[in-house]
Amino acid sequence: MRPLTPLSAPVDPVGALERISWLLERRRESSYRVEAFRRAGQAAAQLEPSELRARAMAGTLTAIKGIGKTTAGVIAEAAAGDLPGYLARLQSEDPPISPDGADDLVAAVVGDLHTHTEWSDGGAPIAEMAAAAEASGHDWLAITDHSPRLTVANGLSADRLASQIEAIDAWNSRHTSRFRLFRGIEIDILDDGALDQTDEMISRLDVVTASVHSNLRMAHDPMTARLVAAVSDPRVHVLGHCTGRRVLSGRGHRPPSTFDAEAVFTACAANGTVVEINSRPERVDPPDELIAIALDAGCLFAIDSDAHAPGQLDFKILGAQRAVAHGIDPDRIVTTWPSDRLSEWLAR
Repeated sequence: MRPLTPLSAPVDPVGALERISWLLERRRESSYRVEAFRRAGQAAAQLEPSELRARAMAGTLTAIKGIGKTTAGVIAEAAAGDLPGYLARLQSEDPPISPDGADDLVAAVVGDLHTHTEWSDGGAPIAEMAAAAEASGHDWLAITDHSPRLTVANGLSADRLASQIEAIDAWNSRHTSRFRLFRGIEIDILDDGALDQTDEMISRLDVVTASVHSNLRMAHDPMTARLVAAVSDPRVHVLGHCTGRRVLSGRGHRPPSTFDAEAVFTACAANGTVVEINSRPERVDPPDELIAIALDAGCLFAIDSDAHAPGQLDFKILGAQRAVAHGIDPDRIVTTWPSDRLSEWLAR
């Protein structure tokens, strides 16, 4: 994983708008502002380059639905062969997340086993998530949208998941570089430890990241049994954000679920199930004391972004910092593995 290489003039107008949306997402700017640039890029992409330039010269870009005054200015500057000022300013600012001593591990992380797209509750299409990951130096990316039970996040039914699998396969077949997308899911762990998708659809996936999203205040012993059952399922590859906590203050705060961490992580180690270090800044999950237990239990780890937009892929820097602080051997972190090694492990 490497920092995005700054764009320089000349730059494609659509590419400029897309890059601005990524940089705004990195800074956790309002979704309204981010979507304004994403919508403008999508609208501009529908026009032939010659028409886009002609409209830029004529000052009629804002007549196109989805393009406003600011985004029209970006398009016009790019169409004139200049680096748009808005983009230049964002690129000149310090990155919002610095590696702070985790530089080597950040560079070693070449993939992500937990990302979302507009198919569920993410903000961008598959192709844009892939483009951002590849531009950041990733070798591979798993698309893991939500499962059916999580209706609030537009979870994928079996039919919709089948359609997404076809879309991912089509993207891989068209893409000529070494970068690869894996077919995945963030599957809900039901109260009894069962998985929220049909057996047939699970069998068609490369990656299953399993997480608890409901009944997070379940009593200690039943929650332990729930998690042990899920991580012992041979179809599960990753245990996602294991405590479900949110460390924000105020109404966004959520305490961690309680369970026997030694029992859960012993089961993870015994079954080869990876423990996710979820890098979203509002999660910081698992807590430090649980990472230490998982490390002692012999678990593998994944530094995942849980990105819901392209610019959030950089959250993994925060996970890398935590892994370095705990002294985790990079070879025990599966998101440092090249796609061939990961594929062999997934097919175990």
